[in-house]
Amino acid sequence: MTQTAIPAAFLRGGTSKAVVLKRADLPADEAAWPALFAAIMGSPDPNKRQLNGMGGGISSLSKVCVIGPPTREDADIDYTFAQIGVTTEAVDFSGNCGNMSSAMGPFAYDEGLVAGPRDGEATVRIHNTNSGKIIRARFAVAGGRATVAGDLEIPGVPGTGAPVTLDFLDPADTCGHGALPTGKVLDRLTLADGRAVAVTMIDAAVPSVFVAAADLGADSSAHPEAIDADTALMDRLEEIRRRASVAMRLAPDMAAAAARIATPKVALVGPAAACRDLSGQVHPAESHDLQIRMISAGQAHRAVPVTGALALASAAVLPGSVVAAHCSRAADPEGLRIGTPSGIVTVGATRDPASGQILAARILRTQRRLMDGRVYAPCPAART
Repeated sequence: MTQTAIPAAFLRGGTSKAVVLKRADLPADEAAWPALFAAIMGSPDPNKRQLNGMGGGISSLSKVCVIGPPTREDADIDYTFAQIGVTTEAVDFSGNCGNMSSAMGPFAYDEGLVAGPRDGEATVRIHNTNSGKIIRARFAVAGGRATVAGDLEIPGVPGTGAPVTLDFLDPADTCGHGALPTGKVLDRLTLADGRAVAVTMIDAAVPSVFVAAADLGADSSAHPEAIDADTALMDRLEEIRRRASVAMRLAPDMAAAAARIATPKVALVGPAAACRDLSGQVHPAESHDLQIRMISAGQAHRAVPVTGALALASAAVLPGSVVAAHCSRAADPEGLRIGTPSGIVTVGATRDPASGQILAARILRTQRRLMDGRVYAPCPAART
């Protein structure tokens, strides 16, 4: 079997990595994309290694981004994100990746796809086609290239890098059912065993459902591997995720909800408490405002998805939500400090006090181009 070579770049954005492709280099028929992307990543792989492709065996390393010319007048580029299953053939376009969003502006600038100053600060308006939202990326440039070196440290990434400021403008309602698809800040989902669980279901940056860890007998400071190994807890979280998908009108039934591996995100939240991150560093309770453990594509995330963090920040400004109930009294909604498995992440959200509308959500990330070249895929997967 011969292979097809496709021009590609390999980039890190925040705590994720992805193969980045240009729209012009892909089949015109987007129906061919899922099989192609799965082949590029090396999925499905029952051994969870994706050894036959570019994936890294976990959700944050099994991603494809597509960049193309803008289809909106208020944008500079279009950006489409695909979450690839590791052990399954699932390719999910239903949500965005905020981490990889941080690399899209610098990539477009470096490729000459957008105009900008040779030195100073560049701004790129990114139209995320998954959510239909605009993300404004601002980053330093020097000599006609996006700056990589800087002093910003983000949990989960060794060393420091140049900051990319991401403003998710009007982040709510990515799926057309409002910021609160059920119309409530607090809901109760009845599980198969008859147990009712209090949740907050919100659509801001990405559809998400938040549940108190204590309500499931879980620990919001647990190691991700311990969460993955707790099959009963993972099964319960997946049931909550699927039931929330139906309640939020993202899927018509539980079977359809199972196919949407990327959305909604589901997360355990808990109050601030002394905890140890994956590097071994201990964080005292006063260093953060609450804890989160988020599930992404069936695995406990090793840090936190950016869009999930932004959804959390958006839920935090809603009185009566599960998230707000677990925030420390001193929490600043525009600088919310989240305790994650990899350390403390700061995010923020602003809300119009009159209308209640979530105006924007912001986070700082770093990014770096790792490699350029061609990625190879078996011809059958690449056929239009």
